[in-house]
Amino acid sequence: MNLPKSYDPTTLEADLYQWWERSGFFHAEADDDGEPFSIVIPPPNVTGSLHIGHALDNTLQDVLVRRARMQGKNAVWLPGTDHAGIATQTVVERQLAEQGKTRHDLGREAFLERVWEWKEESGGTILQQLRRLGCSCDWEREAFTFDEPRSTAVRKVFCDLFDQGLIYRGNRLINWDPKANTALSDIEVDHVEIQGSMTHFRYPAADGGEGVVVATTRPETMLGDTAVAVHPDDERYTDLIGRTVVVPFVDREIPVIADDHVDPEFGTGAVKVTPAHDPNDYEIGLRHGLEMIDVMTDDAVINANGGPYEGLDRFEARKRIQTDLDGLGLLVKVEPHTHSVGHSSRTKVPIEPRLSDQWFVDVGPLAEKAIAAVNDGRTRFVPERMSKQFISWLENLHDWCISRQLWWGHRIPAWYDEDGGIHVLREDPTEEQIAELRLTHQDEDVLDTWFSSQLWPFTTLGWPEESREYDTWFPTSVLVTGYDINTFWVSRMLMISMHLLDEAPFHTVLNHGLVRDEHGKKMSKSFGNVIDPLDLIESYGADALRFALLRQAPPGQDVPLAEDWVEGGKRFANKLWNVARLVMDRAGDTTVDAPLPPMAELPLEDQWILSRLEATRLEVDAAYDAYDVSPAARGLYHFIWDEFADWYLELAKLRDDDASRTVLVTVLDRVLRMLHPVMPFVTEAIWRALTDADEQTSLMRSTWPERIAPRDEAAEASFGAVQEVVTALRQVRAEYGLTPKTHITVAAVCTGDVQQVLAAGQDGICRLAGVEDWTFVDATPSGLIGKVLAAGAELYVPLEGIVDAGEELDRLKRELADAENEKRRAEGKLGNESFVSKAPDHVVDAEREKVAHWADAIEKLRAQIAELDQHAGD
Repeated sequence: MNLPKSYDPTTLEADLYQWWERSGFFHAEADDDGEPFSIVIPPPNVTGSLHIGHALDNTLQDVLVRRARMQGKNAVWLPGTDHAGIATQTVVERQLAEQGKTRHDLGREAFLERVWEWKEESGGTILQQLRRLGCSCDWEREAFTFDEPRSTAVRKVFCDLFDQGLIYRGNRLINWDPKANTALSDIEVDHVEIQGSMTHFRYPAADGGEGVVVATTRPETMLGDTAVAVHPDDERYTDLIGRTVVVPFVDREIPVIADDHVDPEFGTGAVKVTPAHDPNDYEIGLRHGLEMIDVMTDDAVINANGGPYEGLDRFEARKRIQTDLDGLGLLVKVEPHTHSVGHSSRTKVPIEPRLSDQWFVDVGPLAEKAIAAVNDGRTRFVPERMSKQFISWLENLHDWCISRQLWWGHRIPAWYDEDGGIHVLREDPTEEQIAELRLTHQDEDVLDTWFSSQLWPFTTLGWPEESREYDTWFPTSVLVTGYDINTFWVSRMLMISMHLLDEAPFHTVLNHGLVRDEHGKKMSKSFGNVIDPLDLIESYGADALRFALLRQAPPGQDVPLAEDWVEGGKRFANKLWNVARLVMDRAGDTTVDAPLPPMAELPLEDQWILSRLEATRLEVDAAYDAYDVSPAARGLYHFIWDEFADWYLELAKLRDDDASRTVLVTVLDRVLRMLHPVMPFVTEAIWRALTDADEQTSLMRSTWPERIAPRDEAAEASFGAVQEVVTALRQVRAEYGLTPKTHITVAAVCTGDVQQVLAAGQDGICRLAGVEDWTFVDATPSGLIGKVLAAGAELYVPLEGIVDAGEELDRLKRELADAENEKRRAEGKLGNESFVSKAPDHVVDAEREKVAHWADAIEKLRAQIAELDQHAGD
């Protein structure tokens, strides 16, 4: 058994991962033994690079699958990537633009060949980065949402839904991305608060009357207005309802209508209605049979319906219209207004609601089945509160626009005939079919990326073909994803799976939060607080990053992270490494399967550490079973550092017996197994050295720890008293500046029960606190004495001949003066109103903590000085 002197994650992690993958430890077969356990990776974009959110998401998945393997389950983690329509097409179009070309210069077929070439050469970089993180995916089962098996499934589902009347083509209001020139679904729109303006202007009455004043954030859309709406109960406008007003610049007469949707308190209480450019106006237009006039081109430029503004960009038209309204005397005012504006999540430009011929999924029937699956427990959310938000989302879904005006993606399998009729075909038409049906062309659009990724939990297992994988591992066990993607992806998967298969695609949805900086602030380039996980892995190792992420990541809550904490993770790995070296140095020939002596024959510290090991095992198992890894990570950290290393190892160093060697090796073996899912690299390296494992044996394929000794609360209480006494005596040594070589004597005054406990632990106390002689006495000793209270006993440390009373009194008075100065300095800052009001909260809190710290120190110093003064007086 041996380990290198220093822990170096850089080479260790790379070598171990290559060995793991080469040896097939990640791979599972459907007919392997064990209860099935399966996870599908949320497929990252093929254009993607590992960011800190990916690191958290995939580390959580890796923890679950590694533990499942060790529990003897037939565990598989299915990896892959998403073809990411807009994102991928944008990458290649950007490359073409650098050459002065567009995709139209190449043509559709040549452009798609170019994208496939890019995908094979550069796509999937993130999968290599996931390997650096330690992800134990079954790489032999890697899938791609645009590969042949997935494409076959997508086409089948589209045709099935079309035949069932759940997919249709219609002219409806959609979200339009004027930069990418494609439709977007609602979940591809980010709503951003911006500082805009509210324009108040007057529509003159058609009969020459005063007309009505409306307020809008988008005056350019007035060119497509087909009504003005007021609330039916708004007495201000009762006389106007049914009359007409005139739209300036295009001279269109439009009616004033009454509709309950109008908020009388907003603006002037009268709203312009542009059914072709606003979702709410669209619904009003349907209710009242209004004309719908699109005034925008695909590029968000005013079209011919915009009269004199044709050819102007929408924002330029806004300014020009405000100026022209003012010139006509119709502009009432323009005032600043903060409001939410939809932006494309892909191109980041403001979207344009507009009428368009698109393909839609009727989600109503699908949503009902998904809601039922959550309500009856077939799929549960962790934390449970997420289910309420999820159901609320499903209850308010609009039909899903699934067509995209792109070239990269699953092309819609619909063909048009000479009369404009639509033919959805399961196979590309033959020449005979083209002639017979008089087909002219295939639909140019492709499907929304989410249409294919919604099928991911079962297409990765071979569906729609029959497969052993599908029969074994579907439904999957758990889906790990951020709560922010429930509506994007989780809802789609649950709806389609319940509809097609009458089964929920996963038993559990584990929602984690977003990774934020140490102050809880969102990470943003503009804030300068973005943390690159690859940089952290390079500096501190993957284990350190994984531990730092997991120790504060309860389900559903955002996760704070600072580089210092990752550095702390590396220190923990170093600590574990050094602990292991010490254990193996003392273990000799003792093996991990060596039997423990009977508990009653073991010293108190052995009974205590084995009881604490069992307590930690129970805590870790409970945390893992609840999908809350944080308590497991923190509990193992506390046990390894604060209990095993700081206490038991220190006592074991002073012993040389088989019992201590067996306990050392047994405890180390068990904590390595429990910690392995969180920190797989360092635990694997240590465990292999500890067990002299061969090339075919890996910690990840070992068994999950079971109980080896019962909880012994009496032993824990007794050793707790030992810890309390040792800590108190160390405090005495520190207060009086005693060196480690200075031995002390202790006289203890206590009751019989306390004496019995301390007598049992007396040997350990003496070794750890540097006590040369310990006695139990009935009265307080005389002379210069250091005194502490601990574990229900009064402990007296004679200091005659060890401490010079006069010199010690002088030293304590100097320390008291320094402490009082520090306390005054901190109080001075807190008394400065400017400092308190302007300094960050954490800085002010730090000063308050200083005041409390120095107040405590002053109190202790004064007590010590009083004791020495009393002794000097005697």
